Parts: sequence; structure tokens; C-alpha cells
Amino acid sequence: MTSGCKKTVAIIGGGVAGMVAARHLCDPSWGMSPTLFELSDSLGGTWVYTEKTGIDEYGLPIHSSMYKNLRTNLPKEVMMFPDFPHTKQGVSYMSNREILQYLLDYAQHFNIKKCVKFRHYVKDISPYGSQWKIVVIDLKANEERTYIFDAVILANGHNSVPTYPKIEGIQYFRGQTLHSHNYREPDGFRNQSTLLIGAGPSGLDMTFDLSTVSDHVVLSHHTDYASKVGFPPHVVLKPDVERILRDGSVLFKDGSTMEFDVIVYCTGYEYTYPFLSESCGIKSDHKYVTPLYKRLININHPTMAVLGILRHTPIFYLSDLQVRYFLQTLMRPEVLPSKTEMPKSSRRRRLP
Repeated sequence: MTSGCKKTVAIIGGGVAGMVAARHLCDPSWGMSPTLFELSDSLGGTWVYTEKTGIDEYGLPIHSSMYKNLRTNLPKEVMMFPDFPHTKQGVSYMSNREILQYLLDYAQHFNIKKCVKFRHYVKDISPYGSQWKIVVIDLKANEERTYIFDAVILANGHNSVPTYPKIEGIQYFRGQTLHSHNYREPDGFRNQSTLLIGAGPSGLDMTFDLSTVSDHVVLSHHTDYASKVGFPPHVVLKPDVERILRDGSVLFKDGSTMEFDVIVYCTGYEYTYPFLSESCGIKSDHKYVTPLYKRLININHPTMAVLGILRHTPIFYLSDLQVRYFLQTLMRPEVLPSKTEMPKSSRRRRLP
């Protein structure tokens, strides 16, 4: 793919990170030509709520993990892009619908959609000389197409492929099990005895959500903060699960046992890039993506960036900074250290 003398850049994914990449690349001052490949028919990524779970009409996994009653656990002041403030005043913690509307307003303001190819499934990415070959499937047309780009930005998100814990004896459990990825709303759990495993943001929020429809909600965790959250009195906190007994009851590490109708795994997600060929030089597991310079740039192929994998950071501001830095390196490759020096610069520095 060529566009005169402009560098062509592929963006994989139309969530927060992909949208901010498109916003800057659509700015003519960068002198680049972007194409954003989005699997669904909408921008917004995981902020797009759908009642559907499992597989979509094209036989592909549903990407979004959004549940109906989610409200942000961060104030809107850190959930916005630096050049596009929220207009709503007086409320800091917003609903998922309000965040999605903010993202759609952002896309319209910066005319992002002009570079988006909706319903395009990225099948394979591989180096092609100094460029990149990307094979995609146009799902609506059911056609496979190949493109060539000068650079690639990976922004496919990391809240869609569940991580499951290994629980001894889980085959003996007689009730329903599901991952928080497939949780949508509490009504289906009314009066069900429910065990949630994991006290990350989703685990805490879903505990509150389910406590509105059931008097028997248990959160299993190993944190020092869950007891300080202030759950309703009927929510029970328990330590980690030891194992499932043969009678289907759950044995906790404190020696107590309880019976449940449902187990919900709130145990996080994998970093996954199934479309990357081995020749891209990127390895990932559920906690790490390597080798990256500044947790961003593919050391083996510096014209590839991986956005938004830092944890516990404001993703809106982070993605904006990462995109602008990466585009600077495309304009001036000499600002990057050599391939042999980048790994040294990327090692974790220990505080004295």
C-alpha cells in the first residue's frame, strides 16, 4: 500500500489506543497515511456493550468484556485525551455508556472514521523487507486481502482473552462456571449462591452488582484491600480456594467449606497477538510482552509499536504519549538506540 511519499501505517484495533493512534495519524502535520482495521462494526473497543457472549455471526469470539452496570473506578479527569476534555460537569465517575459516547464524539471531532475499515479480521502480520505484509479478511465480502505498510501499531486491547486459574478438583463442581468476560448483568443470578474468584477491579465491581440480587455472594481473594471496600453486610469475604471436594463443595484455605450454584472467575486476561508471525520477533504471555523498548517499540523491528500494555496507568493519556513518541521515531529513526543498546535501556531499574 502506498500513498505518494507518505509513510503508510496500519493500526490494529479501534479501541482507546487505536483511536488515539488514528487521531494523530490523520493529522496532516505528521505526513502519514493510516488505515485502521477494526473487527467489529463500531469504534470503542471494550467500551462497546453487547448482550452477546461467545461467538459472533462470523464465528469469531466476542471481543467486548463490558457489563451493563459498569461505572468507572477512575475519575473522568484521567479518562480523557489531553486535547479533548469531557463536557459533562459535576460527575467524575462515569457509566460505560458515557465513556463510549465520549469516544464516539472524539472520533467524530477528529474525523477518524475516514481511515477505518470495519469488519476486517487481521489474519497475519509478517515483516516484508523493511515493510510489513498484513493479510486481512473482509468479513462482509468474505474476501482475503493483502496490504503492505511502512509501519504497524498494535492496539487490539488486552481485556478479551480470559485467564483461568487452575483449581484442583474443578471437575467435581456441579454448578455453572463462567469468566467475567462473559458476565453482562445480574438478573440471571438472582437468588443464586455465587462465588467470585479474584479481587481486581472487575471482581470488586461485580461483587457489588451481584449483591443487589442475591443474599449469598462470596468473594475469594488474597488482597489487603478487599476488606476495606465496604461491601453490603451479606457479602462474605473468603481466602483463596484450596480445592473443590468430591461432593462439589468448595474448600477454602482457611479450612471452611461452602456450596455454590455459580463460580465467576474474575482472574484477568491474556496479552495475545495471534496474528503475529514468528518472524515479527514478539513473544507474549499473560503478563509480559517482549522484547520492547520503553514497553512500546519492537526491538527486533522498530517500525512496530505495541500500545497500552503498561498496568495501573491512565490508558487515555498513556496511549496519546506513546503514539506521539512512536511517530517521532518514524520521522527520525536516529533518535532510537541501536538494536544492541535498546535491550540494555529497557531493563528494569532497581531503586536504591
